Amino acid sequence: MDKRRMALCILLSTLAASVKSTDEFRRANVKLQTYQLQEATVHWDAAQKSVILKEGLMETEGGAYGYFNDTLLLSGWGVLEINAGYGEVTQEDETTFFLAGYLEGYLTAGQMFSHYSNMYPQLIKDEKVLEPLKNFLSKQDQWAREQVKLRRNSDPLWRYMGLILAQLDGLHAGAALWAKSKHREPLSAFTVQFLNGVGDLLDLVPALTPRSNSSAGSGAFRMPGMGHCTALIKVLPGFENLLVGHSSWYTYAATMRIYKHWDFKVSDTHVATGKMSFSSYPGFLMSLDDFYLLGSGLLMTQTSIGVFNASLFSQLSPHSLLAWQRVRLANGLAHTGEEWAQVFSRYNSGTYNSQYMVVDLSRISLSKSIRDGALTVVEQIPGKVMHSDQTRALRRGYWPSYNIPFHAEIYNLSGYSVMWKRYGEDFSYDLCPRAKILRRDQAKVSDLISLKRMMRYNNYKKDPYSKGHPCKTICCRNDLRPRRPRPGGCYDTKVTDYQMALQLVAEAINGPTTQGGLRPFSWQSFNFTIHQGLPHTYSFPFITMRPVLGKP
Repeated sequence: MDKRRMALCILLSTLAASVKSTDEFRRANVKLQTYQLQEATVHWDAAQKSVILKEGLMETEGGAYGYFNDTLLLSGWGVLEINAGYGEVTQEDETTFFLAGYLEGYLTAGQMFSHYSNMYPQLIKDEKVLEPLKNFLSKQDQWAREQVKLRRNSDPLWRYMGLILAQLDGLHAGAALWAKSKHREPLSAFTVQFLNGVGDLLDLVPALTPRSNSSAGSGAFRMPGMGHCTALIKVLPGFENLLVGHSSWYTYAATMRIYKHWDFKVSDTHVATGKMSFSSYPGFLMSLDDFYLLGSGLLMTQTSIGVFNASLFSQLSPHSLLAWQRVRLANGLAHTGEEWAQVFSRYNSGTYNSQYMVVDLSRISLSKSIRDGALTVVEQIPGKVMHSDQTRALRRGYWPSYNIPFHAEIYNLSGYSVMWKRYGEDFSYDLCPRAKILRRDQAKVSDLISLKRMMRYNNYKKDPYSKGHPCKTICCRNDLRPRRPRPGGCYDTKVTDYQMALQLVAEAINGPTTQGGLRPFSWQSFNFTIHQGLPHTYSFPFITMRPVLGKP
């Protein structure tokens, strides 16, 4: 089967999965005519020092080739797949990454414009922060590029960072070409930095926002925004299978989703893999959720950590690497969970503070053993990154994650112990609602079907641990709060198991949960929130995500 037909199969399987009757299929088939399977190939013209773009073709001898299925309104997800560096002409790794970014920028630029329009008002609520933010991001970008020039020949981290920046430059250039073809103003460098830094901005924006003297002080505490995600790693009693689920929490304005498959050929022997599949967004060179299946045999997911102790943010400096950059570095360079933690710990920015879980599939032999190093848990706050091997907990059956630090030092430094004393067990690692629900119900998880049920769980009206609150549960529905409802909460779920992860395959659903008879979310009641290009109502199924292009 040629690559065009394989890509079309993805589109058709997505269509089939989203309909439930012959009549629906006919209607959806008509609707399908409005969607375009965009294919393209890009080459680097060394003589002209320019990119040659060929639309409608996937040429394996090109510098980068791939497709984008714009099926967000049909299935809840767009799908992007890019192969780069496999052409007959040998090219530098930097060229491979630049061309991969260029192709992605060109294919998804329209979605980048919309996603930026949706996310800007979510993050920039006080325009006074805009200039300090632009200044910080500009200085950070300049510092990183200077370090690449100085250290690329002596440090594999900075050499790989140079590839990430080349991909970022390509993304910007490809999106600019698309904008020119549509007679639109191109996205600015700040816009591209903004998009990739959305996670980091969750901490950067509050830290840079000017505060009154009355709110300042070394002992100041702040209330972070919504916790970002629930995760569960489950091992069956006889080690028969490993199951991993992740549900993202944030504003529903962020639901412009693209699932991405990248396969980049890299000559640098220090690089562990150039192949990864992950849930993502337009213009992002990382996941944000995070949910990654890596060609190295590692699987990574994450939930964010709220930092209540505002004094820690005095340590923020542009002379550091943002979390999204360190995640990409660790994903590309690490062969093990320990290596992942060591790479990620360098040049800590103290932004997008999170608990990361790295599963090493090579340490797991189903029905036989789970060896030390199978699960590494990494936690970051400003000024500190800690990690530990938590394989023992995995052997006992499961590892839960729900936005509260596990390591005692991180827990105390970030202010959770103070918050527990002030506000109760919602801030307890062991006794918060999600900890209790997962402890009670994880034993019911035995396959992908029951994992999906667990990760979409919301029975807030009847569950005693939820106490009637639609967000004190696994998959939050903030829009269902009787007082001051807001369009935010748990808006997706991704699941995989051991064999699927080895093939970089997962199942994913976009949209707030409807489990237990909850009504589907609709923007009708929340039109004051900018939601350009997003579905009107969310009632999508789980979709299987798998790379189909393979190596030429």
